[in-house]
Amino acid sequence: MEALIFYFFGSVLLLAGIGVIIARNPVHSAMSLVLAFVTSAFLWMLLEAEFLAIVLVLVYVGAVMVLFLFVVMMLDVNVERNRAGFTRYAPLGIGLVMLIVGMLGYVVWARTQEMNFLQAPPRAAADFSNTEALGSQLYTVYVYPFELAAVILLVAIVAAISLTMRRRPGLKVQDVARQVAVRREDRVRIVSMESDKES
Repeated sequence: MEALIFYFFGSVLLLAGIGVIIARNPVHSAMSLVLAFVTSAFLWMLLEAEFLAIVLVLVYVGAVMVLFLFVVMMLDVNVERNRAGFTRYAPLGIGLVMLIVGMLGYVVWARTQEMNFLQAPPRAAADFSNTEALGSQLYTVYVYPFELAAVILLVAIVAAISLTMRRRPGLKVQDVARQVAVRREDRVRIVSMESDKES
């Protein structure tokens, strides 16, 4: 039964990943990525990594993907204009994809020589805490890659903000310094008029 659940969610994850790549609309691509995150969380649950599954749903699906959708809609991406140079850069893109697939294949092949794919991983003890094990590995063995990933995410946040702050034609912006420095005499003119008397 567990193997059947694994292959079901693995197939859904594979289809969701393909949907992220081939979707024409960026919003549909983002929704496919949400489905991929949710199915990955189920696979983490099968591996008894409950903390990673919950974090994947709460952080990525609940926060990061909402922010991603907000940025995609705010940038107003012109899909037709981006597709104009697709055929010109297609050979370079295909070459890079083949290189990445080859590198990933080599890593998976080298790491799985002594593993049996048909055998389920051994069950952990009842008092085992995967959160504690993850924290001890993350902040001792992998502390430098963890800090490097934090810096890269910070650079990505700054880049996203700078993209949204770019100048657009016809965009009206406020000049806060000019609004604060305004004087009463510049805006209000008091006119003294004699009142009209009824005859």
